[in-house]
Amino acid sequence: MTFIDPGLSVRDGYAEGPLADAALARAARAGRLLDELQEQAPTMTDGQLRYGVHRALRRFTQDQPPACQVDSITALIRRGVRIDWPASDRLPCA
Repeated sequence: MTFIDPGLSVRDGYAEGPLADAALARAARAGRLLDELQEQAPTMTDGQLRYGVHRALRRFTQDQPPACQVDSITALIRRGVRIDWPASDRLPCA
């Protein structure tokens, strides 16, 4: 086991600890938000959809997502392309 920071360690190529758990929870929540948006997209305006995508990405990254990424995902959802956001139970480390 390698300790990186308090609350974060690596074992067998996967991050462990409270910080890794928080990152996994954020990824799962972002995936649920995107799923909800895709179900509601036909009844939403373009601005509402774009704002929802922005919120989901911001929850995942905890930072301002690039506008081009928000626009791209919004356009895909609007065209009916299904966006899958898989969240596993373990966080792989390189």
